[in-house]
Amino acid sequence: MLTATGKTKRLVLLSGKGGTGKTSLSAAFAHLACKPQYGTSVVLVDADVDAANLSLALKTEPSSPREFWGGALAEIQPGQCTGCAACVAVCRYDAVLQDVEHSPAFWIDPVACDGCAACRYACPQGAIRMVPQLEGHWFQSATPFGALFHAELFPGKENSGKLVTLVKQQARLWAEEAHIPLAIIDGPPGIGCTVISACAGADLGLILTEPGLAGLHDLKRVLGVLHHFRIPAAVCINKADLYPQGSRDIREYAAEQSLAVFGEIPFDEHIPQAMLLGLPITSAFPKSPSARAIRQIWEKSLQELYSLKEMLS
Repeated sequence: MLTATGKTKRLVLLSGKGGTGKTSLSAAFAHLACKPQYGTSVVLVDADVDAANLSLALKTEPSSPREFWGGALAEIQPGQCTGCAACVAVCRYDAVLQDVEHSPAFWIDPVACDGCAACRYACPQGAIRMVPQLEGHWFQSATPFGALFHAELFPGKENSGKLVTLVKQQARLWAEEAHIPLAIIDGPPGIGCTVISACAGADLGLILTEPGLAGLHDLKRVLGVLHHFRIPAAVCINKADLYPQGSRDIREYAAEQSLAVFGEIPFDEHIPQAMLLGLPITSAFPKSPSARAIRQIWEKSLQELYSLKEMLS
């Protein structure tokens, strides 16, 4: 059985676009981690704060929301503004507008404001204040397989990377206190700031891709991010049997890059059926072709993360 002897190791699942199966794979890993033959415990993180859905696949118990206060926006106090226009001169976002009701005073468009605070420092009257913004909620929820940390960013709000960092930080503290050896992070798609936040400090990045030119292109983009941050990487191919030539192209590229291919998941109609049931595929249909392939990928991931001595101790 694996126990946390030092820091909690982190496995992050990534893909170049949404819909490749990261969440289904993360849910299956969470289920497999609790099986007697693996005997480990995990903490789960849904790092896709713009469209979190790992909770849907894990029979998550509702939890109370906790506030996420992101950046701050500038606000002008009309009674103190003399209309000197110093704020207009320094605003690079054209967010400062004439206040018709309180002319010659100005007001700041909260949609255009970037929160840089240049106007606050430029105002000779001290009429501008920075107002913190409630930009989302984060949750610590209970699942049958361990604690799940996830979040919801309000529509149109920014600072998604900061929210991912917050969720990961809370999961890390929980794992260290509970002596949990492994964190499974269901990463966001693409290569943006949320992906960078999700990858930070990871011990292994598992890239999920699909056969085809688009899948190969996305694989290269995500691999570039992992290489930049010196994070070990591996790949698995979903729906590999739908386009055999595309899967061969991915394997050839992986060989050129010395990138391990942990496995290939076949197209399997049991996966959407498991999703409708709200269960991991390895729980709902353990003998299905996809469940068998996922077990092999899970075992290879453990072997990469832990030495054989650690796994048998």
